[in-house]
Amino acid sequence: MSATVYFSRTITPEKVLEMYRLAGRELTGKVAVKVHSGEEGNQNFLTPAFWKPMVDAVNGTIVECNTAYEGARNTTGKHRALMEKHGWVKNFPVDLLDAEGPDMELPIPDGKRIKKDFVGKNMANYDSMLVLSHFKGHPMGGYGGALKQLSIGCASSYGKAYIHGAGEPEKLWTADHDSFLESMADAASAVAGYFEGKIVYVNVMKNMSVDCDCCAVAEDPCMKDIGILVSLDPVAIDQACLDLVYASDDPGRDHLIERIESRHGVHTIEAAEALGLGSREYTLKEID
Repeated sequence: MSATVYFSRTITPEKVLEMYRLAGRELTGKVAVKVHSGEEGNQNFLTPAFWKPMVDAVNGTIVECNTAYEGARNTTGKHRALMEKHGWVKNFPVDLLDAEGPDMELPIPDGKRIKKDFVGKNMANYDSMLVLSHFKGHPMGGYGGALKQLSIGCASSYGKAYIHGAGEPEKLWTADHDSFLESMADAASAVAGYFEGKIVYVNVMKNMSVDCDCCAVAEDPCMKDIGILVSLDPVAIDQACLDLVYASDDPGRDHLIERIESRHGVHTIEAAEALGLGSREYTLKEID
């Protein structure tokens, strides 16, 4: 069944909130708002000021998890300090979901590569989730969007290694690449299923570098901003973003496409659709 993806070429904090409301799903109870906190030194991540009207409107709590690699976010202490430096703590309630163990395990009975997902145990404290994604390239996944936020983004530090290693965390950087992408799809399905019917996705195509916000040294954006997309379907919204990149006449698009294709980025979307997480077929409704 075709999904609906709402799209606007206007990129402002206020437009994010307007677009969210078009999705037609009110997030109730205690709302977890998944963002990318931005690695130390990264210049491209979307700031607390940009997200503030949206987060305030749902009375949300910013949630993040620690990383599985060296940097400024791989321990709770360092990550909290960085989120304070980047302005998250000043503007919102902030919860590092895996600040303390043990992790929460989500079953993935139909997973192709992994049968369980390890997320921060504090996820159990939330009733619904708003997934705010900065669409851009990624050194390993090819691109980062809603599916990456659901999977790697919501995974605990151990869970990130488990996904990267396709179930063998010791193979964090050496697992078969397509198996890693399929593991991301598996993990994304676990979180989407946990909040089924109580989750909304926002992708913002701004500051589009070939590198992720997790990179301390990232390339500057390689193409002009495209817009804001909102959907109830994480597969459709990521597919729509890819399609907008391919359709662009911006001279920098080829650089981003090379990053996506060289990492077989579309395979995460393919695998997620095969799991029944969403549809690559969608109707794009453009809003002024």
